[in-house]
Amino acid sequence: MNAATRPSLTAILSALPEEQQGLLEQLVGAQKQTVAGRDFWLGQLHGQPVALGLSRIGKVSATLTAAVLIGHFGVSRMLFTGVAGGLAQGVKVGDVVVAHDFIQHDLDVSPLFPRYEVPLYGRSRFPCDPSLTALLALAAGRALTTAPDTTSPIVAGAQVHLGLIASGDRFVSSADESSRLQAALEGAGHAALAVEMEGAAVAQVCADYGVAFAAMRTISDRADNSAHIDFSTFVAEVASLYAQRIMGELLQSLPAPT
Repeated sequence: MNAATRPSLTAILSALPEEQQGLLEQLVGAQKQTVAGRDFWLGQLHGQPVALGLSRIGKVSATLTAAVLIGHFGVSRMLFTGVAGGLAQGVKVGDVVVAHDFIQHDLDVSPLFPRYEVPLYGRSRFPCDPSLTALLALAAGRALTTAPDTTSPIVAGAQVHLGLIASGDRFVSSADESSRLQAALEGAGHAALAVEMEGAAVAQVCADYGVAFAAMRTISDRADNSAHIDFSTFVAEVASLYAQRIMGELLQSLPAPT
């Protein structure tokens, strides 16, 4: 069966196994396929055909994984769920940031091109699909409102934010670096809510292929000197739960597969 005759297929990407472990456990009729040294799991979640995959960490790995999902599996839409560091004021640990668009904060080909601009594209930011992003934001709001553990101190008062996310091949883990990054981006007119390491690459691949893309990130830290504290625990006990609930809400809101 080629891509043109396959049912509508939704890809769900995460950088780390822990970020989508719960989704894999819920996958109905799971079948593993290995392509380009990567394991992909195909099956159904909430009545929707899905392909689960790990982007791994960093923009190069994320680019390859996204390209395989589109070129080999013929996915019709791409979702990303994982964690990020908060940059903007008011974006706190336990919040969810749904991406409106992405920028590479470590891309600088000046003076040939303006800082942050992707060469030969004439743009610095790659937008997410508006319709899919709106559905994801609504799903995140519903999931946080109805989550049974919102009394937990780490997620009390959790909010959903919509805006720019910055990606780069560096784990931002000090207050000084976070402040410098935020100031540089804002100085160029790019006020980012959060920082991570994969999303901008996936957004660019999806734009090139014309595949709808939406992404959410659970804020695990403030991209400062506390960024390493209890990270693994947070991913396993909080971000994984968010991924299950939000992706579940989103998948149930999608049209029936054709």
